[in-house]
Amino acid sequence: METIIPPPPPVLLPISGSLVGFPVRRVYCVGRNYAAHAIEMGHDPDREPPFFFQKNPDNLLAAGNTFPYPPLTSDVHHEVELVVALKRGGSDIAVDEALDCVYGYAVGIDFTRRDLQAEAKKAGKPWAAAKAFEHSAPVSAIVPAEAIGHPVNGNIWLKVNGETRQKGDLDQMIWKVPEIIAELSKLFTLAPGDIIMTGTPSGVGPVVRGDEVACGVDGVAALAVTVL
Repeated sequence: METIIPPPPPVLLPISGSLVGFPVRRVYCVGRNYAAHAIEMGHDPDREPPFFFQKNPDNLLAAGNTFPYPPLTSDVHHEVELVVALKRGGSDIAVDEALDCVYGYAVGIDFTRRDLQAEAKKAGKPWAAAKAFEHSAPVSAIVPAEAIGHPVNGNIWLKVNGETRQKGDLDQMIWKVPEIIAELSKLFTLAPGDIIMTGTPSGVGPVVRGDEVACGVDGVAALAVTVL
């Protein structure tokens, strides 16, 4: 069928060591998945059922690009996260089969308009304007799992202008990657091309224009971005 307007181009993320790209279908995000971050945001760190929100595929910002400071905010926060890329999906995926769905891993930043998020929370409204804005999710190249395995521990960190802001370990995640995939597949039918941002450790904080942000997950990938 012909289209009335030109269809949007596919969103592709680079793959480390490859000339082909990873086509993105959906972007899922896990909220409050590190106990220390839950505490700093004023929540109970106990193992409550995971909750999810979404960004849009075209919110992703490939490595090598600058992050333009978004409008209608004066309080943009950084949140470094391990990113999971799926090669297959399904519904009601068993925990012990979940890693078979994973193509690879990356590191990303969930930039958040914190003031808009706080207003939305107070009013009981959705967070979309706080989370799913243009360029809000810088992501490194995806590293295939066949090259690095499936990381269960390792430093996850973020620095602003050389100063460490966030530092944690993947083993501090409340819900681990296989559990995240299994729980998410109860709510949505997952598919190849889906991206999952798995939550952030404590230390989230503001960025301003001119900041140099560097982050990484040891043994997986690193990412650097300038705030403009």
